[in-house]
Amino acid sequence: MAKPLDAAQSLSARRQQAAVARLGLFALQSRALGEVMEETVRVVVEALEVDLCTVLTLQKDAGSFLVRAGHGWEDGVVGHAVVPAGPKESLAGYTLAYGKPVIIDGLAKEARFHVTQRLLDHQIVSGLSVVIEGEEEPYGVLAAHTTLPRGFDQADVHFLQTAANVLAGVIERKRVADALRESEAMARAVLDTTVDGIITIDEHGNIESFNAAAERIFGYTAGEVHGKNVHVLMPPPYKEEHDEYLQSYRDTGRRKIIGIGREVVGRRKDGSTFPLDLAVSEVYLNERRIFTGVVRDITDRRRLEHEILRISDQERRRIGQDLHDGLGQMLTGIGLITRNLARKLSLRDEAHAAEVAEIAELLKEADEFARALARGLVPVDLETSGLRYALQRLAVGAEKLFGIRCTFEEMGNVLVEDHSLATHLFRIAQEAVSNAVKHGRAEHVKISLAGGGDLTRLRIRDDGMGFPADVDLDSNHAGMGVRIMRHRARIIGAHIEIASQEEDGTTITCTVRDHGAPIPAGGEEYGRN
Repeated sequence: MAKPLDAAQSLSARRQQAAVARLGLFALQSRALGEVMEETVRVVVEALEVDLCTVLTLQKDAGSFLVRAGHGWEDGVVGHAVVPAGPKESLAGYTLAYGKPVIIDGLAKEARFHVTQRLLDHQIVSGLSVVIEGEEEPYGVLAAHTTLPRGFDQADVHFLQTAANVLAGVIERKRVADALRESEAMARAVLDTTVDGIITIDEHGNIESFNAAAERIFGYTAGEVHGKNVHVLMPPPYKEEHDEYLQSYRDTGRRKIIGIGREVVGRRKDGSTFPLDLAVSEVYLNERRIFTGVVRDITDRRRLEHEILRISDQERRRIGQDLHDGLGQMLTGIGLITRNLARKLSLRDEAHAAEVAEIAELLKEADEFARALARGLVPVDLETSGLRYALQRLAVGAEKLFGIRCTFEEMGNVLVEDHSLATHLFRIAQEAVSNAVKHGRAEHVKISLAGGGDLTRLRIRDDGMGFPADVDLDSNHAGMGVRIMRHRARIIGAHIEIASQEEDGTTITCTVRDHGAPIPAGGEEYGRN
């Protein structure tokens, strides 16, 4: 059974309890670390009724302590004095190595550690020191000293250790706060210097962060879009579909845009639209689900690709024309001469007439082969009606090659004056017909070409098997043919829509403006017909 406290002990216990409460309240008020250390020193001096008190913090090299706060010391000690941290080199070093409270009841006869001259100069006789514990390693030592003989009981030890624990909590909180600020500063520096736009939204689509690159890309400041729905950055119909995507993902978990990189159309503050690469990832933060979008304006890349393809197309046309007008004409002329020679030799019953006739046939085959190569390089003739004729030839050729029924229909008088545009539309139709037969096993394919205003619409319908229900036709996993068609459509600024149902065929619709800006998905006359 514990002995009852006498009046003096009871008064001391109440004083110490009040001091701990005061120190804890002071620390909770988010004071600066230096202020909390100084308050700790004052509280210890008053509660323990000692002459000196010191807060020593372990330096980074762990070879010494720095006197960070103190009471009763001569000028120049606090903030400057360094104490060795070896187990036998100082009281602080011994306390740290011992790992338990150290009581001194006669400094002059102390043999456990080296007594520093500074302690002797201040005529210290008795003392109590405890370790300021840390999360991974100790922060330092808290020590109290008297110049007269003094005993320290278990209550004094408990009080000083409690004060050290309060101080340790403040130091740890500051360490975590500093680390968090450093991490946030580093993250912010990365976000603000990256060339890609980085946007975070909550699960309802509201913008939470918008880095400097995103400001440059879209023309908005972060303050203008913060809290707004991200569809402010999208043209129709993406803005109407976006909330449906998020709701569908929340309800079903099916990813249409999450975790999938794709090319989309963005909308700037001035209303202009532009192509961009978008990659969206999902993050859980403090039990909240947020989405991070990384965007890159690829206008220049698209322009460069278009220019490369334009130059490539010009070179193909040049080679095709040279084959057709140069080599083809030469072979035709040589063939005519050779056939005339063969005819004359046969009239004279010359022995070599048959061989010359065979040469004439070979020249005819070479001429046809050269012209076929020319048609492959330049499938669309230079005339403005060339796309129509090229698609007619495609339909006829498909019937012969694949043994299917393939028809062509023109609605209106469609004139596509841009040869590169007409070639890409032809290649899209060619790919669609090939896919319909090879993969869809279609028996009937219908190619239609329509025009209205400055818009041209190409549509290919088939009665084949269609795509399986689990294939996302908007993703990069839809197959090489689909990706090729989408790539060609992007190059010419067209909107391509692929509608397919399993066992019910596929319809591919490509809508393009003959001149001017790209067509947003579904945003114009032919986009959804």
